[in-house]
Amino acid sequence: MTDSDASSGEEPVEGGPGGDGIAEDDTPALDDDAPALDGDAPALDGDAPALPADIDAVRGALVDWYEADHRDFPWRRTDDPYEILVSEVMSQQTQLDRVVPAWEDFLAEWPTTAALAAADRADVVAFWSDHSLGYNNRAKYLHEAAGQVEDDYGGSFPESPDDLQELMGVGPYTANAVASFAFNNGDAVVDTNVKRVLHRAFAVPDDDSAFSRVASHVMPHGDSRVWNNAIMELGGVACGTTPRCDEARCPWRRWCHAYETGDFTAPDVPEQPSFEGSRRQFRGRVVRVLGEYDELVLDELGPRVRVDYSPDGEHGREWLRGLVADLADDGLVTMETRQTGDVTGEAVVSLRR
Repeated sequence: MTDSDASSGEEPVEGGPGGDGIAEDDTPALDDDAPALDGDAPALDGDAPALPADIDAVRGALVDWYEADHRDFPWRRTDDPYEILVSEVMSQQTQLDRVVPAWEDFLAEWPTTAALAAADRADVVAFWSDHSLGYNNRAKYLHEAAGQVEDDYGGSFPESPDDLQELMGVGPYTANAVASFAFNNGDAVVDTNVKRVLHRAFAVPDDDSAFSRVASHVMPHGDSRVWNNAIMELGGVACGTTPRCDEARCPWRRWCHAYETGDFTAPDVPEQPSFEGSRRQFRGRVVRVLGEYDELVLDELGPRVRVDYSPDGEHGREWLRGLVADLADDGLVTMETRQTGDVTGEAVVSLRR
């Protein structure tokens, strides 16, 4: 689960960052202000610093810290790939304290891929919108992915990151997370929190390929489930935007460049556009309203979407028609023009079922 401090931005399929391989170039050393390392530290190819020589101690310290005490999210108590996929998709744009009840409600309604695949898509999209879980096309993709699992995989999830990416709406980050947490078969997770941890602890340059190399090198082979949970917990609890090194008893203080130097600079994170007043906000309102009605003509829908709706105004029929067209392109709604004889009637909008 991506325990990032801020929601991720819009991507039509994938909502989180991920590394995709190891490029080889020159390796700079840590700068002169880096903390002393124990012995000769192993170097990595590429734009990545040398790491502590006692890398096994680094690994063990983090795992011990995590296993002694961590946040008890319910998806950390399961290895069911469906339940984990739902948690990953929900968390792409939503704070985790709001994901928990939504996740529980979703699984109570559709406890298996078979149940979700058999559901009416409009009901799934309406649930997503009612729980303010972000872009509604993710609900559509999740519904379609459940159908793929049932129809193409006999009801059993594929287990490798590459195979999981064959599912609708599952990109590299989500595929790796499901492989890690369901099957202990993933690579190192690299999300916003992990980047911040590696940048501060080991002075890793703010470069995606460098983060991927270091994350892969530090993760113990064959332990992706515990390790990825542990390093994201470290970023979410001890090494947040405002670090809590001593309060959270960070297990990496002994080796940490930032703790030694006092420089807790974090990698740049793109600023997310404001949700309030955005087209995304009003698209969500359209879906929520249509979930309450079988269908509505545009001028019935408009005032329910924004109070200042005026058919011929700036936020009138043409503006609303554009929102509906976007949702129709995403396969979430339908819009048709009803005709009586030779007279063209009004545009009628409904959720796609």
